[in-house]
Amino acid sequence: MKEKESAAKPSAELANTLGYAFQNLGLLELACIHKSFGNEQRAAESVQTRDNERFEFLGDAILDLIVSKILLETYPESSEGDLSKMRAGLVNEKSLAKVAKSLNLGDYVWLGKGESQTGGREKDSILASTFEAVVAAVFLDGGFETAEAWVRGQFLERIKSPRESEAHHDYKTKLQELVQARHKSAPKYEVVQSTGPDHDRTFEVQLLVNGLVVSAAKGKSKKDAEQQAARLALEKYEQLAEK
Repeated sequence: MKEKESAAKPSAELANTLGYAFQNLGLLELACIHKSFGNEQRAAESVQTRDNERFEFLGDAILDLIVSKILLETYPESSEGDLSKMRAGLVNEKSLAKVAKSLNLGDYVWLGKGESQTGGREKDSILASTFEAVVAAVFLDGGFETAEAWVRGQFLERIKSPRESEAHHDYKTKLQELVQARHKSAPKYEVVQSTGPDHDRTFEVQLLVNGLVVSAAKGKSKKDAEQQAARLALEKYEQLAEK
């Protein structure tokens, strides 16, 4: 590939940043070719320069699957609707662009002159699509297990932190407002037990209102378990209100 005004940093440097040793570095380079660069090359040199759009298509599907799997493991008590909302908050354009920026991915994207001059390396749409293409490149180079391990490294802490998912509900706050309005008291959370090794513990929490157990739930942290217990309690209150 000729050096151009829109040139990016070398793919080998990006591989080091990603923490994954590609067997076929060409896959990573292709993942970083934006369609604007490919279009300009085809127009100027009459060559069939490929771009990362097909990789973006594949990476989108792979991300959905892997993030869904991690969410199921992390929030075993969550409903399908809640899991869908959390996934949407994690794999949307803004969220993926945030992950891409943490990897300085914009420095490695090959852009057309127009995109480069208008700040394309900072655009959420370009960063997000390039990240999806990189996921596909890792998958094609190393297989699903390799891609899953790499994606986990990028998303696990974000998934474990409710604040990282814009669609993650703050059930505790909603429940506290409801209980205080109805009972003039606050709900209480108690850890029933914790199991597993220190690096992968599971906590079981029960929620009490006026000394009575209303719900119980498990989570990978006390906060997660409390959120799920609050969610279950809210569902019970809603069911009672419908009767």
